[in-house]
Amino acid sequence: MRQKFISLIGFTIATGAPLCTFAEPSAVSSAASVSPAIAPAEISALKQEIQAIRTAYEARLQALELRLKIAEMAVLPAANNAASASAAAPIAALSIPSASAANTTDTAASGASRSGANAFNPAISLILSGVYTNTAKDPAAYAITGFSLPTSAEIGPGKRGFSLAETELGLNASIDPWLRGATTISLHPDNAVSVEEAFVQSTALGNGFTAKAGRFFSGVGYLNDHHSHTWDFVDNPLAYQALLGTQYGDDGVQLRWLAPTELFLEFGAELGSGRGFPGGDGGGSGRNGAGMRALYTHAGGDVGDSHSWRAGVSILNAKSSEQSLTTADSQGNHIDSVFNGNTRVWMSDFVWKWAPNGNATRTNFKLQGEYLRSTKDGNTSYGGLSRQQQATQSGWYLQSIVQFAPGWRFGLRTEQLNAGKFDVDSTALPFALSSAATNYRPRKDSVMLDFSASEFSRFRLQFARDRAREGVIDNQLFLQYQMSLGAHGAHNY
Repeated sequence: MRQKFISLIGFTIATGAPLCTFAEPSAVSSAASVSPAIAPAEISALKQEIQAIRTAYEARLQALELRLKIAEMAVLPAANNAASASAAAPIAALSIPSASAANTTDTAASGASRSGANAFNPAISLILSGVYTNTAKDPAAYAITGFSLPTSAEIGPGKRGFSLAETELGLNASIDPWLRGATTISLHPDNAVSVEEAFVQSTALGNGFTAKAGRFFSGVGYLNDHHSHTWDFVDNPLAYQALLGTQYGDDGVQLRWLAPTELFLEFGAELGSGRGFPGGDGGGSGRNGAGMRALYTHAGGDVGDSHSWRAGVSILNAKSSEQSLTTADSQGNHIDSVFNGNTRVWMSDFVWKWAPNGNATRTNFKLQGEYLRSTKDGNTSYGGLSRQQQATQSGWYLQSIVQFAPGWRFGLRTEQLNAGKFDVDSTALPFALSSAATNYRPRKDSVMLDFSASEFSRFRLQFARDRAREGVIDNQLFLQYQMSLGAHGAHNY
């Protein structure tokens, strides 16, 4: 009888037919009267065999699914055929595995699927951006009084009229269980193309450590490692423009450690080539050592259900070799010079966010501010003459953003720079390079209103009163759009 019962079970599993049906009590009694009684021990044994058969079929199905996924991967380039074959070999020899083996097989199958998809189908995103700019003064003559910058520094309001803003093409994917890769390609309004970021990052160092190598935005400060489409205003603050050349990125390595504490506590260190301002290697010396070193720490946490904060302190050291700079005097005349030496930038930042019960969908508020202080020590050359120079300059900004209705935000920003104190022989160099001249402090005030129809689109109206140039007031009006296409990762805090 047991063999017949097992055969019935096998037919049931194969066809999906019901194992038994329930009859009326009388029918059951009648059947019981003509059928011999089954001992409890035999019933228990039958249940165990049923469970074993069910487990075996599930394991076989999982093994077949894995073989199917590996067969699908056979269409990938030949470089992956060997790996697929090695993975298929042990599976071909599989018999009916145990339940624990079935779980392992399922995990391997899902892992193989993710690895194959990520290797050849990276997440792709595209940020489309355009702007209309109306300025009272010619942007071609834009300068920040008292501050020397490379001619390539992207400062000021940009081109007048209609133009494309920076378009970002991003690709990222997991490489293997230990690494991920990402790149951001920047398409500039003048049709130039540049690699904004391209790096590999660890995913499994453990103990709170993360390593990164390649080209990336430095983690110093708060706003520096944010891409331009995440800024709350059309442009970066004057302090970033004057002391970091708008945004500091470099080729190098980075190590971060997240402490295992309830309070968010992060430490970071970087070594880089020092290719960007305030560093620079205009002389092409091709140094072996690091031209940039950076250290920073960030702390943060929640205050109740509705408030959160983050604060940080950073220091960036950069070396300059034959660095070509230009500045403007009080009359607006541009003066070119060459700097050799070291620059150290201290940064402190603070951000406070509020959302009712942590839900920022309808209303939220953000208060954000940073202070930057730069010290230079080296030689400045002008017209063939060279003199020792020491300079201390600083700048700050404070901004607030409030979302007062779903999709609608309003923001204010005020900022100021201090050209500071120069210690240099003014008899040999232009007065604009030797002191802050009239102690003028460049400043700017901005107001903006933006609307996001969804998380993928934003339209912004911004007005700024720019007084970066001594004796010049530039009223600036911007109309901007930003569109996000494709798979785009979450933004920083």
